[in-house]
Amino acid sequence: MAANRSFTEYIANRFENELFEAIQDYIEYNYNNLDLWLYKVRKIGGIELSDIEVKFVNVNDLPGMKIEFDVVVEAEFEVRESDYHYDESENCVQWFVLKCSGDLDCNLDDFKIYSLTEYKIKSKQPKPMSDSLVPFIYSEQLESVATEFLRKNYPEALKTPMAVDPQLLAEKIGLKIEIRDITKDFTVFGQIFFHDCEAEFYDKNSDKMVQIHVNAKTIFVDPKAYFLRNLGSVNNTIVHECVHWALHRKAFELERLYNSSATKIKCQVVGGIKDSNRDATEWMEWQANALTPRIQMPISTFKEKAFELIKKYKQLLQTEKIIDVMEPVIDELALFFGVSRLAAKIRMIDVGYEEAIGTFTYIDGHYIRPHCFKKGFLKRNQTFSISAIDAAIQSFIDPELSALIKEGSYIYVDSHFVLKHPKYVTRDENGYAILTDYARTHMEECCLVFDLSIKSGFKESYHSECFLNRDKGSNIDFELKFNNGFQYASQEKKIKILADVLEEEARIFNELPNSYTKSLEMVIEWRGVTYKELEEMTLLNEKTIRRIVNGETNGSIESLIVICLALNLPPMISNHIISKSPHSLNLNNRDHQWYNFVLTCQYTKSMDEIRQFLNQCGAKPL
Repeated sequence: MAANRSFTEYIANRFENELFEAIQDYIEYNYNNLDLWLYKVRKIGGIELSDIEVKFVNVNDLPGMKIEFDVVVEAEFEVRESDYHYDESENCVQWFVLKCSGDLDCNLDDFKIYSLTEYKIKSKQPKPMSDSLVPFIYSEQLESVATEFLRKNYPEALKTPMAVDPQLLAEKIGLKIEIRDITKDFTVFGQIFFHDCEAEFYDKNSDKMVQIHVNAKTIFVDPKAYFLRNLGSVNNTIVHECVHWALHRKAFELERLYNSSATKIKCQVVGGIKDSNRDATEWMEWQANALTPRIQMPISTFKEKAFELIKKYKQLLQTEKIIDVMEPVIDELALFFGVSRLAAKIRMIDVGYEEAIGTFTYIDGHYIRPHCFKKGFLKRNQTFSISAIDAAIQSFIDPELSALIKEGSYIYVDSHFVLKHPKYVTRDENGYAILTDYARTHMEECCLVFDLSIKSGFKESYHSECFLNRDKGSNIDFELKFNNGFQYASQEKKIKILADVLEEEARIFNELPNSYTKSLEMVIEWRGVTYKELEEMTLLNEKTIRRIVNGETNGSIESLIVICLALNLPPMISNHIISKSPHSLNLNNRDHQWYNFVLTCQYTKSMDEIRQFLNQCGAKPL
């Protein structure tokens, strides 16, 4: 579809004569009853219609390809005085509404005007359509529209939980499916043809586009093209095209009225209708994207199956926490309904299981353990989980976040900024810092929130659901910003939780001498670590460590950093030691930027974790 077509413009151009004549006939017999605003003429002796202008058309959807519509017209009249003594005349305008109907199957050749009245107020249509003949469907109507679609085309799916067979659905609607290559680069995941035509497809044998004859009511699906890689399975694509056929034929036929060569809707991998970025076509694609999973997973039967599986896995895993069973439940729902894991996850969120938000998340290529939070706490464009690079950037550029980190309140663990307290942070069997089970089920209490926006790659209006679902296969590039209005534990609660920890750290900090060597000696004793243990953690020779502490050598900035990290020193203490030494961090140096980040955000982690992290970030190892 090459343009945002206007039904109002089409009616005004094609049926101007019919509208003019209808108003002219009406005033011939009803001019004395017209509520005209006249200033000179006291009594109408004659009236003549001089011009009309169609102001807007209000469309109501009907079964098949029929529509009915109110055409609101501004009519201009020349009115003459009946009393010849005055011999006055003046021009005035009046709005009329003409109720019309027509069938798009016959190109509105059966256009009919069946009533005409003076316009008072815009009427509400039972099934309104836009000026491009796209049905108006709002977010809160999606479930009812999907249910009505199934009731008409696949009613059995509303009675008991089952997978909607896309092949059978297409047959019920009267469509034929063909699986074949569409383009060489796989950017088009599907297309539906509304009319017979000659069309081009990629032929892998000849490695070029070839022309073939295509019959109307045919859906083509490219098996290698995936809508956002995992949303665009073949099943999803077929149902997606069925939605276009059921809801958007009238919009397509309007395009045909302007452009008789139009034959198909071509859907692109990035989530728009290929070759168009107009409002109407984006609206159509949003509807198809939003309705498809609701058709594949009807709300009532999906809830029934989800409840059954939650009960099943709670018993199998001997737990009462929904978050503990959410991932196997989502996987089995995906298998049962024949959809992708991500589609099942999004559907669980749609029907009210917000615990699904924290499942199957991958950051920096790593799996993030499931987590949940108080219902309704996060907005759809917010997250607790951020990448290490984003964490480093935000901690550097955002003064409020930087202050929270420097005061020692928050540390970066499991791709989250979490309150530094044993209630929320522990270690696994390998000695790696992780969130406690309590923290994973009370994220709103201990973690910072970040706002997400799409930076590049896809149109935000099509992929808002992906804010919550950064899965392993997603190639969306996100921009992230610290939400400084959300510091989840209240200040009072945070102080209470951290009081003991921060008090002890503050005590040591206040007692530190100006000598960095004396400070090192003091914190080694405070941590209760032997020089031999430091050797194992830092990979520095025990003798070298002793010489640095004794002031026999200055060592290097790297050796100071690795000693501070091995001792898990809070940022303010590490900063004191380094600032009093002959060395300093050069924040124009990329390696030093990462060293600064681990000193401020990852100082509670083991040296193995920190070295692994620095290696992933491409920094020089310590």
